[in-house]
Amino acid sequence: NVPGLKLIFDTGTPVLNFDRSEGDALEKMQDSFVFYSNVKDFIRYVHIKDGVCTEKKIGFSSARYTFAGEGDGKVREIVADLLKNGYDGGFSMEPHMGTVFHEAGSGTDEEKRKAGYIEYGRRFEKLIEELSPVK
Repeated sequence: NVPGLKLIFDTGTPVLNFDRSEGDALEKMQDSFVFYSNVKDFIRYVHIKDGVCTEKKIGFSSARYTFAGEGDGKVREIVADLLKNGYDGGFSMEPHMGTVFHEAGSGTDEEKRKAGYIEYGRRFEKLIEELSPVK
């Protein structure tokens, strides 16, 4: 326990990292909801990213990124739990679909990237509406 510690949680990052909770065996990947459950009391902001691990590697594994709720990031479950428990922090989209600005060779044209973010945001808004406990 670290007094005053606050976290930014990324729903898609656990999917791409090995689960070392039971030692150093490099067999299974982390479960985003389990990870979230262990840190949720410290979360103040959430990055929304989802995907499926396509190649397990030491460091950062390869992925096929998806719209929120369509991958292995347990986005629906995490967002539902956040909303049910009164989360009032922010969400930001980190789709990684079409372009990953911080990965080499990921360039794409500006209009395509903008359209991808807009679509990702619209779909996430719909997911929030579906999961919101107050209708």
